[in-house]
Amino acid sequence: MYGSAQTPDDSERTAFRKAEKKYKLDKSSVITKKPRKNQVKQEEDLSEVIDFKSILETDKETGETPPGISKLQSDFSRPVFCFEDRPGFYFIPGALSVEEQCHWIKESLGNFPQPPNRTNHNAIYGPLHDLFLAAQTQKVLIDAGTVNADANSTFTSNAQELDVKRWKTNEESVQKLSGDSCKVITASSLLRKLRWSTLGLQFDWSKRNYNVSLPHNKIPETLCQLAKRMASPAMPMGEEFRPEAAIVNYFGSGDMLGGHLDDMEADWSKPIVSISLGCKAIFLLGGKSREDLPVAMFLRSGDIVLMARQARECFHGVPRIFADTENAEITSLALQFSNQDDHCFLEYIRTSRININIRQVY
Repeated sequence: MYGSAQTPDDSERTAFRKAEKKYKLDKSSVITKKPRKNQVKQEEDLSEVIDFKSILETDKETGETPPGISKLQSDFSRPVFCFEDRPGFYFIPGALSVEEQCHWIKESLGNFPQPPNRTNHNAIYGPLHDLFLAAQTQKVLIDAGTVNADANSTFTSNAQELDVKRWKTNEESVQKLSGDSCKVITASSLLRKLRWSTLGLQFDWSKRNYNVSLPHNKIPETLCQLAKRMASPAMPMGEEFRPEAAIVNYFGSGDMLGGHLDDMEADWSKPIVSISLGCKAIFLLGGKSREDLPVAMFLRSGDIVLMARQARECFHGVPRIFADTENAEITSLALQFSNQDDHCFLEYIRTSRININIRQVY
């Protein structure tokens, strides 16, 4: 019934899978805080990873771009770069100011996961209100399967009231639940296991389609306006982007997003607007087949990628997050959060990446 558990050798891997393996974090080579005697850090070969930050700087100085990469000629407010062999893909380096980045990091952690918006936790724990706040105040969650019957009866009718009953302090959990068979989960561990939240029209991951019947909050107007403005280089002449749904992805150290297609929207001529926040990452852009060799590029906080038309048919993924201090490149974020006395957000984003991707569904 089950196939072999052996790991395939490189001859059996697709070109995309080989690239994922090449850039994926090798945990065995990571130097610990107390390295063993004679332990030497292995140097990675990232020479083939395209660096649009460097390309932008060269363009400003000389007006030149590397072979195969062109600068879009338009009246857009910022430089936009394209791959000549992948029409419909647009890269806008440093599109957001540091202040804007900090704002959307706060929204992504504090507001976007709020019910009725769905997260990956819904399937197991149901809707969770104020997860980020609960994590900062060291609350624990009383598993829904073990709360009192009167609380269970309010689960669907008043989820927020139930969450008040479910979130407890560590001290309360010890005093009130000692000797009980309740399952207790810390809010901080749930926050670290947060992988996605959905805004606007809700995506049903089990059926891989949009379920218009699910309750949801509208995409914030400020995010809609940002998406409309940033989408304009990829839009057909005379049309305006309509933000109808957004998926927010959360990545921690060692996390990756495997090669995939975003193909559930009706009109592929309209772009996906993808906003990067937090730690630097490597993004792979392949072709219509996993056998097509992908191109690798760095994504930094504040970068925006647009994928429209033919680019919507290209496999893409994120094999690597740089969560170490040396390579994360979040110094400006750290300074901004420190100045705002928002250390709780800084503590999270030091080792994390957030991606907001906004879509026109219909």
